[in-house]
Amino acid sequence: MKKTLLAAAMLTAFAGTAQAETSVTLYGVIDTGIGYNKIKGDGYDGSKLGMINGIQAGSRWGLRGSEDLGDGLRAVFKLESGFDSGNGGRGQSGRLFGRQATIGFANDAWGSLEFGRQATVGSNYLADIDPFYTSYTQANLGLGFSAANTMRWDNMVMYRTPNVNGFELGVGYSFNADDTIGDQSGFGTADNTRGITAGLRYLRGPLNVTLTYDQLNGSNRASIDHSATPRQYAVGLSYDFEVVKLAAAYGRTTDGWFVGQDLPSGTPYSDQFGSSRFVDGFRANAYMLGATLPIGGGSSLFASWQRVDPNNADLTGGDETMNVWSLGYTYDLSKRTNLYAYGSYGKDYAFIDGLKSTALGVGIRHTF
Repeated sequence: MKKTLLAAAMLTAFAGTAQAETSVTLYGVIDTGIGYNKIKGDGYDGSKLGMINGIQAGSRWGLRGSEDLGDGLRAVFKLESGFDSGNGGRGQSGRLFGRQATIGFANDAWGSLEFGRQATVGSNYLADIDPFYTSYTQANLGLGFSAANTMRWDNMVMYRTPNVNGFELGVGYSFNADDTIGDQSGFGTADNTRGITAGLRYLRGPLNVTLTYDQLNGSNRASIDHSATPRQYAVGLSYDFEVVKLAAAYGRTTDGWFVGQDLPSGTPYSDQFGSSRFVDGFRANAYMLGATLPIGGGSSLFASWQRVDPNNADLTGGDETMNVWSLGYTYDLSKRTNLYAYGSYGKDYAFIDGLKSTALGVGIRHTF
């Protein structure tokens, strides 16, 4: 009897050790609802009512894992696939793991080094400042801070430091930011569109202060303005007073735009690295003020105001100052399921004089 108990105890110990050394987790999000969008102005007059998905959080499934290599070093990976919960189709231009596909090393002492497709530092750091967390179409920070619009690059090398007394640093370089543009890629390094992303933040207790920088270098094979190098500098700040969380951000974009967000058809936006993205001399200043108010019972109310002031009409066909006001609400049914509703109104949308855009949506989100 004693030998049986001893064997059982040893098996339990070995099982616990194996689990501690290697782990793989399956996870996901399903986000679906009903939305309404209306765009009205000179040359535009249309509306749409229908199913929406990925509004509060992009629908996805993924695998993440790590293996203990000894001396505090871990091998880590993450594979994340986005999908349209309305029709079951793949997201991110049909990529199998379009949201993230990375492998690398991590250590609590010196940080992490990862290789593969992933979001930029600017997208990750500024998301934590925005009350809409770069979600909710038209409402989030990515509308005016284009490099913060959940920008993902292929072929990225990314290094992140650990949190040291609240400070974190991240820096990444992409050798070819979008592999889907085959006719613009080639053998030489400069034949591909390359990207640089970096950020520094102080995150401790209720305070979050973030500085980010993103840059694109266009392919020599692309029909773009090669005198232009799109850059974005941004600073964000949030402070949680518990009764309310306040946020503010400022960004300056020069020589082009990074990622557009549901601009009306007819404006001269083309593919991500097309000629309309690289415009020498273009400048835009973006501002955001926001607040998040917990109202009890698993509910929260959040709002923001964005203002984007461009200096010319070369990018979108207009140079008016765009203002966007947004309001959102969530209610937790459980730890994994919640309901949400939001509304957003934009004036001089897409920098076009008199163009108005209204977006409304309600939905349900479930995580697993």
